[in-house]
Amino acid sequence: MKCGLMKTNMKGNILNGILIVAVIGIISAMVAGSSVKKGTLGKVTDTGLVATIYKSPSCGCCSRYGAYLEGIGYNVHEVGVEDMSSVKADNGIPYELESCHTMEVGDYIIEGHVPEEAIQRLLTEKLDIKGIGMAGMPSGSPGMPGPKSGDFVIYEILHGGTKGAVFMTL
Repeated sequence: MKCGLMKTNMKGNILNGILIVAVIGIISAMVAGSSVKKGTLGKVTDTGLVATIYKSPSCGCCSRYGAYLEGIGYNVHEVGVEDMSSVKADNGIPYELESCHTMEVGDYIIEGHVPEEAIQRLLTEKLDIKGIGMAGMPSGSPGMPGPKSGDFVIYEILHGGTKGAVFMTL
């Protein structure tokens, strides 16, 4: 009887050991995955990067845009603003590039539903411009419902608050 009980305890100890190793492996993978996430350009995006989105408190597409960025690894801080026109004026957003929200990332201003590929390029190349913007709220752009119906044309925003050259077309 003792011999059978000993076999059962050994099997239980082996199974417990395997389970402990598996749990440690899973926890290690989760910790490693939470420190950095892969951006859509195949580059690693540091999750310490803060994206502050200034938006109307009732705007759902702006919150979906924030969720899109969080899913990539940005730390998103949403600020509800009743008067978005003052935010755009204070940040030198050209009228022809205005959209529903304005965002600060690092030293740059991002206007509208700009895909992360463009933000990643701007942050990597460290251009001497105020930021980038995509006018309106194009269907299929990050945070917006519907299918993509054409190219996303993202423009430079120059330091003087004017629209610059095409930065990127996606």
